Amino acid sequence: MTTSTVTNTPSGQGPSDGPQRLTLSRLWVLMVTAFVDMVGFALILPLLPFYALRFGADASIIGVLISVFALAQMLSSPFWGRLSDLYGRRPIIIGSQLMAALAYITFAYADSVWLLLLSRFLQGAGGGTISVVSAYVSDSVGPDERAKALGWITACTSAGVMIGPAIASFSVGFSTTAPGLIAASLCGLNLVFAWRWLPERAPRNRSSAARRSVRGQILEVVRHPLAAVSSLIVVYAAAMMAFMGMNAVLALFLNARFGVTEHNIGWFYAFVGFVSIIMRAVILGKAVHHFGEVRVLRLGALLLAIGMLTAPLSANPWQFLACITLIPAGTALLFPCTTSLISRYADPDVVGQTMGVQQTFGGVSRLIGPVLAGWVFQHWGEPFPFWLAGGLVMLTALFSLRLHPGEARQKSAA
Repeated sequence: MTTSTVTNTPSGQGPSDGPQRLTLSRLWVLMVTAFVDMVGFALILPLLPFYALRFGADASIIGVLISVFALAQMLSSPFWGRLSDLYGRRPIIIGSQLMAALAYITFAYADSVWLLLLSRFLQGAGGGTISVVSAYVSDSVGPDERAKALGWITACTSAGVMIGPAIASFSVGFSTTAPGLIAASLCGLNLVFAWRWLPERAPRNRSSAARRSVRGQILEVVRHPLAAVSSLIVVYAAAMMAFMGMNAVLALFLNARFGVTEHNIGWFYAFVGFVSIIMRAVILGKAVHHFGEVRVLRLGALLLAIGMLTAPLSANPWQFLACITLIPAGTALLFPCTTSLISRYADPDVVGQTMGVQQTFGGVSRLIGPVLAGWVFQHWGEPFPFWLAGGLVMLTALFSLRLHPGEARQKSAA
């Protein structure tokens, strides 16, 4: 297993330490890390309101419990990325698994709302290391294979979202502590894999990484949104806001338009998850190989926008499914290519921090998107959240027109 590789091509990132090879065993560790993060998130999320109600929480407190995960992830991502630039990816990934295990154990034995809040904050902070996982891939995979590897990893997150709720429903029948302990056990197993099969690369240029502050890099995106890295972060954040907003009102739309209830809504989400996994694990790599990341990014934005603009026009659930297929297909092409391109254009010494900044802007989108979509749904009507989201994706996708496929390849080879 350890002799098989995803690529033999040097990444072009980081210090010159010879050709880097991402073995399948290492990629599997990264995939399992992403999978466990999403299983834990999706496993706990449907149970959280019921646990909170048991401790006397009301709807507003439950909303805080749900949103604190995204808040912690948003705040922690750039700092995890910065630490990984300074001290290496491996210790941060291992540390995140320890933090996640502690969070799930806290959830398992929580007997108050405050302990639930603490567990959610720790889960979000540990989940902030997704940027470090992406940076590890950018260190170790050749530029032309990077989007494909990232697609496999994000396919695992989609699988985690599908499987987590099923594990929750099954395990809670044994005891209220079982879901949290199962999630903690998965983290422990993943920690062993990471310790055994995830070696660290050569030390980075710490002095160069230390000169770039997180705050300065965030402000750089705001002040210079048309710069290459900034424009990619804008595209990512806008698409994430649109996607999360659509997800927030999807169940409400289906209920109002087609009478879908809690008894059959799960089939729609399972279908979306299945399309996402197939696109990321099978289609993405071939598309990037033939057309390049910039063109695939643009195609993903176009599919995502068309899906959102046409879905509210559906006359029946089958038409809706046909339209909504374009949404996971679009995100499967858009998000991995955006992250891969950011790794191409980023300063080699602060790739982790740059990806952390990307996740910070994505975290803001995850917080704002659902709130805005809910308000629009209530005050403007059923189709408008979809139409506004589609328009937002189309508008911000114009930023990608500033990128040229040849320039991206030359940047990676420099």
